[in-house]
Parts: sequence; structure tokens; C-alpha cells
Amino acid sequence: MTKPLRPEFWTLPLDRLTPPEWEALCDGCGKCCLNKLEDEETGEVVFTSVACRLLDGETCRCAQYDIRLQFVPECIVLKPETMRDIAYFMPASCAYRLRYEGKPLHDWHPLISGDPETVHDAGISVRGWTTPEFEVDEDDWEDYVIEEEL
Repeated sequence: MTKPLRPEFWTLPLDRLTPPEWEALCDGCGKCCLNKLEDEETGEVVFTSVACRLLDGETCRCAQYDIRLQFVPECIVLKPETMRDIAYFMPASCAYRLRYEGKPLHDWHPLISGDPETVHDAGISVRGWTTPEFEVDEDDWEDYVIEEEL
């Protein structure tokens, strides 16, 4: 039997969350599944609209989440103990990054709104505007750089 989620668990430090609470923190925006480019000299990371081949562009969820590493071994697995090293790689609106930085969740976050559609209604998710990576040559990803901050 699964242990119920604690009220307002999302206000706790990340290392105090249970595995189900950790998973529930995801807002479902899909931005973490966008391919990124990192400048080797400066470390600057930019997002592209080229999505991981496993991202479902309508649900903004991984189509093979539980076994994703079998298909995408380079997929970054978020854990409380790795946030220090990868938070910069996550979008600014990401709940994991916000909580790592000690910031509250946004009003559109499903844990706050009570509705998983609010992330899409607020225009935060990648629903409907990504290009699957199998349609774009990796050498052309620079043509898909997203200029605005995510």
C-alpha cells in the first residue's frame, strides 16, 4: 500500500521528501525533456525546442518514464543529492529547481492549483510546440534555440 502524501510536503527540504512526494513535485511542463546546448567555455546552457524522442508532446510526460534510461542513457535523473550539480541545467520555473533554491511553487503548479491542466493553461508547458529529436539533425539544434528564459 502506498503511503499518502503529506499535506504541503512541497514546502519541505528536498531531502526530506518520500519517493512518491519527490515524483509528485514534477509540474508536468516537459521543459526538462528539451535538448539543451552548453557552451563549453562559459558553461551557459540554452534550451532548444527539440524534444527528447520519448517526450509525448501533448501530455508533456515521458512516454517510457520507468524504463527511459534503457532508451536514453544520458537522461538526467533528478535526485535530492544531485540537485547541487544539475539545478543550473533545469528551467527556472522547474519545481525541483525552485525548491532547491528555497523558493515557493508558482500558483499554476498542480500541487497549488489542484488541477494538472493549469501548467498548460498558464502557457508554461511545452505542449504543442516541440520538434521531436528524430526529425532534426543534431548539428542543426542551434537553429532551434529558444531565446526567452524558460
